[in-house]
Order: sequence, then structure tokens, then C-alpha cells
Amino acid sequence: MTGFININKETGVSSAFIVNRVKRLAKTPAGHMGTLDPLASGVLPVAIGNACRLFEYFSDKKKTYLARFRFGVTTETLDGEGEKIFRGDVPAESQIQAALPSLRGKIPQIPPAYSAKSVNGVRSYALARAGKQAELAPKTVEVFSFRLIEQTAPDEFSFEIVCGSGTYIRALARDLAARLGTYAYMSRLERTASGVFHIESAVDLDKLTAENLHEYMIPTEEVLPYPVLNLESPRVFNGLAESVTEKDGLYKLYRSGEFYGIASVKDGLAKAEKKLC
Repeated sequence: MTGFININKETGVSSAFIVNRVKRLAKTPAGHMGTLDPLASGVLPVAIGNACRLFEYFSDKKKTYLARFRFGVTTETLDGEGEKIFRGDVPAESQIQAALPSLRGKIPQIPPAYSAKSVNGVRSYALARAGKQAELAPKTVEVFSFRLIEQTAPDEFSFEIVCGSGTYIRALARDLAARLGTYAYMSRLERTASGVFHIESAVDLDKLTAENLHEYMIPTEEVLPYPVLNLESPRVFNGLAESVTEKDGLYKLYRSGEFYGIASVKDGLAKAEKKLC
């Protein structure tokens, strides 16, 4: 059994819990493509079997979120589960709109103290829980779109955010508020898309059984964003290079009509990179 299950994660459960549940149902290794905090809900693609080998080959790593930020207060964790620590003013909608462009594009972002980032071999959240101040270096993230949708409460606004992998939405709440001279935390988060996986086609975990798992399985070749390369030469399938006329790049490799894995083409030579069968 190999392929992907597009899970609609509910709030309150961890990504690891879902992966372990799918692993037990499939009776084979499984792994997720980008964790979601327990507070968050939405799209969590889970790879099953040999599909776990292909995470690095998904070039479209854009993720779309619907988030709510509560202004005028923040918490230790930058979400609703942490203790409130600072208070400030609630900005006007026009002020928020004016500040959003500064958080689009490639921007530096300091990860939240309560995150899985490693500091000298220790997780940042472990240091934070122990009352120690972790020195987290900023990293460059990419925010393709950051749009204010509506005001949902006197101190809360909803946003649609499209960003690259590694972007912390909690940190965007913090940084947006800082530009406005106040504080904020993320009060709600739903991931509506992760690459080619979308919320409309996601399945709730409680609907999955060992008997129906295959009905929700998305074949690996259907979600890989590469053109097809059909080869029959035994050279390629024995780890050697074969002359081809295709352009340089990555391809979905087929043999006798069956999906075999990933091939790379460079300077007119094709070689199998990742075998799935």
C-alpha cells in the first residue's frame, strides 16, 4: 500500500497522533507533509508506504491558511493556550491594512519561543517551559499573500495567508501587531491547502478504517508535479544512465506502463533517482 491520504485534521489532536492512527490502519510506515499544531485544523497530507520517500520532490510547497488574530493582548505561546503576558491597544482596520504590505514577500522571521526549533540540541519549547530564554536566529520566509478578510469581534480580525514552508503564522500575528505598536496572538488557525492538497477533498480521520483506507488513497503519481518519462532500457533500472531527448529536469518514471519512481535528466542522460517499487 503506497500513496497519500489527505486528512482534515480536527482541533485538539496532534499531527503525530493522526500519523500513528493511519500507520496502524495501513500496517505500513507513514509520515505527514508539514506538521500542524494541536490548536490548528485543516489539511494534513499523510504519505503511506514508499510514498514517504518523496517529500523532497514536492516543488509546490505553498500553504494557505485562514487565521484569526486577537489584538490588544498576547501570550507566552503566541496562541490561545498560553498565559496572557502583555496588553496594548486594538488597532483600527485601516491601520492593519496599511501594515500588511510590510509582511509580504521574502521577510525575516524569528520563530516563536514555543516552537520545535533546536537550540544547541534542545527544543526551544523545552527551554521556554523551563523558564530559559532561547536565542533564536531569524530566518527568511516567504509570504505570497497576506489579506485581511473581516473583523470577527471587537478585538479580533480574520486573515487569509498564503506562504512557503517554515512560516510561523503565530509569528506573523506577533510581527503585525509590533508594526502597529501593540500586541496580538493567533486565536484560530485552519490550513485550507498544502501544495496540491486542498480542504475540499480532505477526509475526517474518524471516517477511515482498515477496510476503506484504499478508497481514500491518492496514487503517488497523481500528485507529483512532473512530466512523464517512459523508458524500457534495463540500464536505467539498474542504476545506469540512458540517453534521452527530454529537457533537463525531474520526471515521473514509468516502465511498461507502471509507475516506477523519479528520474532526473541532465545533459541528455536520464537516471533513476528514487525507486518506489
